[in-house]
Amino acid sequence: MSTILIGSALLLYIASTAVLAVSFAGGRDRPPQSGTWLAAGGVALHGSALAAFTATHGELPLVGLAPSLATLGFLIGVFLLVTTAASESRPVGLVLLPLITVLATLALLLGLRPTGTPLAFRGIWFAFHVLAALIGYAGLTMAFAAGLLYLLQFRELKSKRLGRIFRYFPSLPTLDLLGRWAVAIGFPALTLALLLGWAWTIRFQNSFVAGNPQVIWGVCTWIAFLGVIAARAAGSAGRERRAAVASVVAFVGVLMLYVVLRLALVAGPAFL
Repeated sequence: MSTILIGSALLLYIASTAVLAVSFAGGRDRPPQSGTWLAAGGVALHGSALAAFTATHGELPLVGLAPSLATLGFLIGVFLLVTTAASESRPVGLVLLPLITVLATLALLLGLRPTGTPLAFRGIWFAFHVLAALIGYAGLTMAFAAGLLYLLQFRELKSKRLGRIFRYFPSLPTLDLLGRWAVAIGFPALTLALLLGWAWTIRFQNSFVAGNPQVIWGVCTWIAFLGVIAARAAGSAGRERRAAVASVVAFVGVLMLYVVLRLALVAGPAFL
């Protein structure tokens, strides 16, 4: 059931992406509301799929690559829906929807099933730890989307073309606000996730394995968030553009680090 629901959600995500792309290519001033409704339907089905997974297997979709990717995609979808409550922010879906589509597709291809692997880190602490981490990663993804559109809109304004991008994309203040909002949610969430993981391992294992790839990725993502915050804090002139550049660089760096860790260091169905 969960596979069917995610597959249906994937179709709605693709349809929503197509609606946005066609409206942008057609020179419309703003995305049609139908794209938002399609995305909302996809997120609803996506959430239902995760709920069905939990009910069927008695396990939250937080362990294993496919369930983790599916949950991350859902959280990014929630960020998107909250963002697109304001009609001016709907074009952010041009960046976020393809990312959600990729995550949902990977989850389906890898197989959305429980791992059956015994874990030391169980129970409510594990759920809080992983959910907080995924919210942090979703926040960084949202900051990336806002930052990328900010840079494209900034370039459009600087060149004085004022063409399709200028008419379709949100204003620079709106995109900057989205980026700040994403960091304001994602950074504390990831900090909480790291603190929970650290506290649990110290309390029950009397050690903290700094070489664990999950720890490496989490700490590096936290440092990337700090870089975004520092870019905004370093002087008032041009700080919005610096923050946008830092958000894009941080996301790309974190993604590349994930690929390296996954290919080189991580074996088995562990969460990462």
